[in-house]
Amino acid sequence: MAELRDVTGDGIGQPAVDAFSITPSDSMELAIIPRALLIGVAGNVAMTLPSGTTITLPLPAGYNAIRAVKVFSTGTTATGIFGLR
Repeated sequence: MAELRDVTGDGIGQPAVDAFSITPSDSMELAIIPRALLIGVAGNVAMTLPSGTTITLPLPAGYNAIRAVKVFSTGTTATGIFGLR
């Protein structure tokens, strides 16, 4: 019989336990740092990472294993952005 595992952990390999819509903003940081970003329509996402690095990355539609503390409206062309945690 397969061993049961805790699926509520915070590791990137664990399934998300919550999701929230992200509205890009040049002034507001995210209230929750997601474990991943879910992108509805591919495009650029301008963001600040937990390390303090600010970068714009082209992200495909779907699950992107990247954490962000801020998603900027300026420079972000992707739409339908959700945080998964």
